Amino acid sequence: MSGNERKRGLEGPPPEERPTPEGRRNKQGIRIDPEVEATHEPRRTVISALVEHEPGVLSDVSGLFSRRQFNIESLTVGPTEDEALARITLVVEEPDPGIEQIKKQLRKLIPVISVQELEPDAMRRELALIKVTADRPDQVAAVADMYDAKTVDSSPKTATFEVTGSRQKIEAAIDTFGQFGIREISRTGTTALARGTDETAGPTPADASVPSADEANQFTETADDD
Repeated sequence: MSGNERKRGLEGPPPEERPTPEGRRNKQGIRIDPEVEATHEPRRTVISALVEHEPGVLSDVSGLFSRRQFNIESLTVGPTEDEALARITLVVEEPDPGIEQIKKQLRKLIPVISVQELEPDAMRRELALIKVTADRPDQVAAVADMYDAKTVDSSPKTATFEVTGSRQKIEAAIDTFGQFGIREISRTGTTALARGTDETAGPTPADASVPSADEANQFTETADDD
């Protein structure tokens, strides 16, 4: 082979004419297969985790989501009927592979005792404090009655109401109160329990093992967060 042939390299079109793979890239620069991405539409679901009630548990859980870049809508934590345990309630919006990864990665944490994705008919409640301008007190009171809102504070210029219910009810109340001018809003995030005798966070299934490195890498390449 002559020196000129060695310098030419492989035959083919110049770089600017070469085909470019379709699909967006995630934050790590890994291309996401558009067919795989289109197959798994994100859905909103509630995951309940029973954990040991000890310092650092919430930090471990929130750190997991930060590292994995999962799309978490809300996270609440509080004590249970057992003083040694606490319940973490997560509202997530991810494709099915992402939801499965969340559950598997949660079960990997040592303080986590059990993890359960709740059924769509589970009891879900949220509390919101809504402070509005009270220039039209009669109309403000009428809207409060419409949403069974409880008055928790009142002054000549503002009124603050407590609204409890589903996410849809909270958002509807906020939208309706908006006509008076909303000063501030504080929302707790969703908490939930399973209906009837079903356990909200029951025993971890035996087959719910932690994914292997290959499985984790495959998910990272095909179902990254928005």
